[in-house]
Amino acid sequence: MSWYRNAVWFVKGLREYTRSGYESASRHFNPADVEVNVSGRSFLVTGANSGIGKAAAKEIARRGGTVHLVCRNKERAEVAKGEIVTETGNQNIFLHVVDISNPKEIWKFAEKLKNEHKLNVLINNAGCMVNNRELTEDGLEKNFATNTLGTYILTTALLPLLEKEADARVITVSSGGMLVQKLNISDLQSGNGTFDGTMVYAQNKRQQVVLTEQWAKAHRNIHFSVMHPGWADTPAVRSSMPDFYQKMKNTLRTEAQGADTIVWLAVSSEAIKLPSGLFFQDRQPVPTHLPLASTHSPPEDEEKLMEVLEEFSQKFKSTSPG
Repeated sequence: MSWYRNAVWFVKGLREYTRSGYESASRHFNPADVEVNVSGRSFLVTGANSGIGKAAAKEIARRGGTVHLVCRNKERAEVAKGEIVTETGNQNIFLHVVDISNPKEIWKFAEKLKNEHKLNVLINNAGCMVNNRELTEDGLEKNFATNTLGTYILTTALLPLLEKEADARVITVSSGGMLVQKLNISDLQSGNGTFDGTMVYAQNKRQQVVLTEQWAKAHRNIHFSVMHPGWADTPAVRSSMPDFYQKMKNTLRTEAQGADTIVWLAVSSEAIKLPSGLFFQDRQPVPTHLPLASTHSPPEDEEKLMEVLEEFSQKFKSTSPG
């Protein structure tokens, strides 16, 4: 049935995920939802030096929020920070150099942040799509290390900080590609069979949806959401999916359009009127499975995912410096 899922997802994508899909959906947006002042609130955005992460950080800064940019590349991050400060006039922009594929680095950063700052909203945007199987210095498959384990560790480590604040939120940037994947806990690091970077990425994005649903059940005083930004023209898409980019470049969303729902989930009072744990696209909750697609998982698989990630997490915590 994978051919069916892929075909349905692509047709759906052409209709909803492109720029015209955003333009159609945005006719129903209420501009007042995001015309807010969030000064005094603190936001952390991973992968914030380019693409939709930078676009979201800029819009939050424009609304007065204190923004923590978490980036892997210091030089590019400095440029992004300067651009955000210049364009928004907001000086409360902090830069942290962290590799989200490195669990020990994440733990160390989270401990430091907890001692020095408050946090109201965490935006898990950093991600990667590596098309050949690569291992990190810790022996982890790179897509899994960044998209799934990195997201899990950062969120888990910062939950105590978030729980101290009113109206705390966690937003994770997933992808519509997850609709073609059923959760597979038997091969989390994609060591079996032929390696397909696009499908590994889609599997990681399915895992992020499951994480969000599980966190929402366990932490009732934090609002969790996961979202699909649509198909946007970003540096990551150009480098990781060159063929797709060449075919679709004239129809792709802008970075700001891709970031719109992130900003809405982060700042609007309307977002938290909806239940925690939902999957969003263009400011609306949408199904996490395609019709007739056998992508539903038994609860025990979803619980097992959390157990395995917690085991990984603790292993790297115990060996982290400091």
